[in-house]
Amino acid sequence: MAKNIKKSIVTRVRVAFLAICLFAVAIVAKVVHVQFFEGKKWAQLQKESRMIYLPVYATRGNVLSDNESIMATSLPFYRVAFDPTICDEKHFNKGIDSLALLLSRFYRDKSAEGYRRKIKNARLAKRRYIRIHSRQLNYQEKKMMASWPIFREGKNKGGVIFEKVDKRFRPFGTLAQRTIGRITEDKKGSGLEYTYNSYLAGKDGEALFERMAGGNKPIYNATDVKPLPGYDLKTTIDINLQDVAENALYKALVANNAQYGCVVLMEVKTGEIKAIANLGKAGEGVYVENYNYAVGNHGRTEPGSTFKLASMMALFEETNLTPSDTIDTGHGRQLIAGKAMGEATGGGYGKISVGQVFEKSSNVGTAKLIEQHFGTQPQKFVDYLHEFGLSKPLGFQMHGEAKPFIRTPADVSWSRTSLSRMSIGYGLKISPLQTLAFYNAVANNGIKVTPIIVKEIRKGSTVIESFDAQDFNPTRICSEETVKKLRVLMEGVVEHGTGKHVKSQYYKVAGKTGTSWKIKNGKYIKDYSTSFAGYFPADNPKYSCIVIIDTPKSGRIYGGDVAAPVFRELADKAYARDLSLHKPLATRVITDRQKLPPVKAGNQEELTLITNKLGISTHNKSEEEWVKADSQGHSLIWKSNKLMVGRVPDVAGMTLRDALFVLGNQGLKVQTEGKGRVQAQSLEPGTPIKKGSIITIKLS
Repeated sequence: MAKNIKKSIVTRVRVAFLAICLFAVAIVAKVVHVQFFEGKKWAQLQKESRMIYLPVYATRGNVLSDNESIMATSLPFYRVAFDPTICDEKHFNKGIDSLALLLSRFYRDKSAEGYRRKIKNARLAKRRYIRIHSRQLNYQEKKMMASWPIFREGKNKGGVIFEKVDKRFRPFGTLAQRTIGRITEDKKGSGLEYTYNSYLAGKDGEALFERMAGGNKPIYNATDVKPLPGYDLKTTIDINLQDVAENALYKALVANNAQYGCVVLMEVKTGEIKAIANLGKAGEGVYVENYNYAVGNHGRTEPGSTFKLASMMALFEETNLTPSDTIDTGHGRQLIAGKAMGEATGGGYGKISVGQVFEKSSNVGTAKLIEQHFGTQPQKFVDYLHEFGLSKPLGFQMHGEAKPFIRTPADVSWSRTSLSRMSIGYGLKISPLQTLAFYNAVANNGIKVTPIIVKEIRKGSTVIESFDAQDFNPTRICSEETVKKLRVLMEGVVEHGTGKHVKSQYYKVAGKTGTSWKIKNGKYIKDYSTSFAGYFPADNPKYSCIVIIDTPKSGRIYGGDVAAPVFRELADKAYARDLSLHKPLATRVITDRQKLPPVKAGNQEELTLITNKLGISTHNKSEEEWVKADSQGHSLIWKSNKLMVGRVPDVAGMTLRDALFVLGNQGLKVQTEGKGRVQAQSLEPGTPIKKGSIITIKLS
């Protein structure tokens, strides 16, 4: 029995051993078959699995001011990568020491030996992609590095790879920062950059890349899809007025230790916004553009006394009241709709005219008038507010516009006092831009236009889409007779009332001050929002403007003291700059016209392309990328304007964009004056550039 068991075990062991041997032979056979008979097939599959199509991002379009000054643009920067296996042995051994030394001196983070070892080790390991450094190069640095040993052989023989990265650049710094806005990688953002991203972003291309340790190496082939650059956005913003608005607002916020503020300046007829500034407190005496208070929900507040213009408009539309009619306002406090109401200044005005009610911003007078004529039919007053367009958004050309809140008698929260409170600007919420559009309608003879901030969408010089106030269905909100009465009231505010701080000896201003209590945790507290809204010149309105200064803390609490001075400063500058408001000068007729376009300097390739399309003959006397133009008969000649690393470039005659590109790539900080082409520069061309140098260029 034991003998049979032993024999059975031995047999099974032999069978198992034989099976293992056969399995091993099968594996070896399969390996041999794959290696020698299917090797090319699997090698090709492995190579294909490393290939991937990735997006090549398009160059983002520019954001331009009303005179086409660049407010935001994309400048090219580069990351340098390297395929150390491409260069042949002779050139590699000859140039590696010099290349390593130059890299060490340029980046200053490793010794020459460190860079030499990094590149040689990658070559020995047959790594086909290494990132030399994470720092991005500007155009001049890239051009300099392309001339170094090994790199000068190019991407096909030397293995150098310059990966382009566009960076957003604002030539005017933080000017109109929130209005221009931003866009993040996950397509979130604010302002025009976010709202018009579909136009500005362009259309991304696609290229073949090979997956490698450390990154993806581009493989150039015929199947690449080139990216299409984004469209340009021409805004209505006037850079100079924008600068004035921001400076005036900033000074007022600091002087009053306020929480935030905003200013909007708009052309009456066209609805074009010429300046829009928003500043919020970021620290003691520090204010930044952290939110668009003029447009968004955080700026939507109870307007206070500036809303009394709507109350007066409703009264004049509904009744035969005139500015000279009178009403008794008592001694400062009266019972209205079952609740006591007082004047903001405490004292009473007695019996005064309707015009004086508005000039003195009498709460009692306004509320009594509204109660007398709408007390039994409050819905009719609310209906007028709807007709005035105060209950719905404007349809503004920017994402995030606040929706107005107007309470109605049908609301659960409506009470007996709601009508009188609403008449003086409480119990409702509208944004500063919505208030301005309403005031602008009075300046525009009763026609309400939607404010616009984007004028054109362009592809080069071709207009793809244009915008006009007429596109947004301007509507008449009141009669011309009512407008005449309201203008008398608003001019009276500046001449005799609470808006004396904006009175000018050179032009007439019409407007209204506003001061409203702030709400915290559902209760009114002793914090205020101050405002001034109006237009100028009052006899022939060209501009309308609103100023908000929120929560001033330096003792002054009234709109006439806090917000009105900002309006005055901006109005003075706008009036001084706008020659259409002054006596016209004799026009000089120019009879001597040039036969050639005023080309002075720029990028040779771009200039040649433009002149060729215009049918103008050109002659090339330079191989340089940047040139100056000279005329010869009916032709243009390109002359060298060589850029030298570490030396101030000559940008005279260039457009602002070309000048910013050239100077920025040399590491210079640029300040601009004027508009047009570069007329002069503060640093002499060819002089050495010192670290942190600032250059001022004058345009004309």
